[in-house]
This record gives sequence, structure tokens and C-alpha cells, in this order.
Amino acid sequence: MAEFQEMAAEVPPSLKAITLTHVRYRRGDKLGLFLAWVSLVPVFISLGGFVSHFLFRRELQGICFAAGLLVSQFLNELIKHSVAQSRPSYCELLEACDSHGWPSSHSQYTFFFATYLSLLTLRRSPARRVVAALAWPLAFLTMLSRVYLGYHTVAQVFAGAIVGLVFGAIWYWIVNTMLVEYFPMIEESAIARWLYIKDTSHIPDVLKFEYDNARAARRKVATD
Repeated sequence: MAEFQEMAAEVPPSLKAITLTHVRYRRGDKLGLFLAWVSLVPVFISLGGFVSHFLFRRELQGICFAAGLLVSQFLNELIKHSVAQSRPSYCELLEACDSHGWPSSHSQYTFFFATYLSLLTLRRSPARRVVAALAWPLAFLTMLSRVYLGYHTVAQVFAGAIVGLVFGAIWYWIVNTMLVEYFPMIEESAIARWLYIKDTSHIPDVLKFEYDNARAARRKVATD
């Protein structure tokens, strides 16, 4: 046993951590602390937004939105491994040098999200431009945070933003011109009916539709 422990001590461990929320910033740097939280926006969107959406709404449009983000991240990893561009030299202090930096996955994620959300919101209700506009400051702040905290160069975050914006528009076009034709068939499938997955793409204003129907149902219960 002692010999095994001695041998293990001589061999450096080839371990890699899962750094989903492991973001470093300079101690005492309040702006760095703020931007460190901003850089976690993709995590909040994925876990808080899309998981909640599936649990409580289960719309095909939202499911396709989430699927597009997954495809976008797969594309990001493919490009990163193909280009194999290193992160800034500061990455050693951040323990992030074991992954490539071009393009930034955080920038690509948030710009895909902002692009798709904007196109979807403006198509359904032009009056909701404020809702669509909220995603863009978060996207730019996320891009800034990755440079400020030392995880990426300026070129790497801009590359991620461009890929995310372009692919977000392409994915929106694929979903709303090609896949949308299959939504009624998917909605009527056995698994969709079992999981209560629905298609609301034909409803111009889903929020108002649900509000009016909820009030009508309450009035009906009150009169019965």
C-alpha cells in the first residue's frame, strides 16, 4: 500500500475539472465580480429559462429554440477543435488553458439567444420590442466579461458573436419555414400528447390568448 502511494505521488495527476460555474476574478475587483456573474448568463438561461419552459409550457417553438442552442454549442466545439487557437496567456492563472479559445462559446451562446429571441418576438408581437431588446445588453456584457476576466481575446469574443448571430438567424429560418410545417403532426403524436407538448406558432399573441382563456375559464367555474 505504501509503495502504491509513493508511486502515485511521483506521477502528476491528469485531472480536469468541470468548470460550469467556476469563474475567477481579481479579489476586491467589484467590476470583475459583476462581470463574473454576467458570464454565467448562459447557465441561467439554460437551467432557469429552458428547463422551466419545458416543465410549465412545453411549446414546440421553445423546444426548437433550446435545440438550436445545443446545436450551436456543438458547432462551437467543432470549430474550436478545428482552429485550435489558444486562450490568452493569463489563462494559466484561470486554470483554463486546457481548452481552446476561438470562438468564444459564451459570446456565441448569448448572441444566438438574442438573435433568435428578437426574430421570434418581433414576428409574434411587434409591440414587445422592449422584451427582445433586453437580450442584447446581456449579450454584449457577456462578451465584455470574457475579455475583462482574461478568458478570451477581443478577436475570440467577436468571432463567437458573429457565429452566434449568423447561426441564430439561420436556425430561426430553418425552424419557422421548414420545421414548422411538421408541428401539427408532432403535436398529434402519441409522445407529444403524453407529455402535453403543444404548438402555439399559429397564435399571434400567446400571452393575451392564455390570459383571455384563463379569465374565461374562471368565469365559467364561478357560474357553474
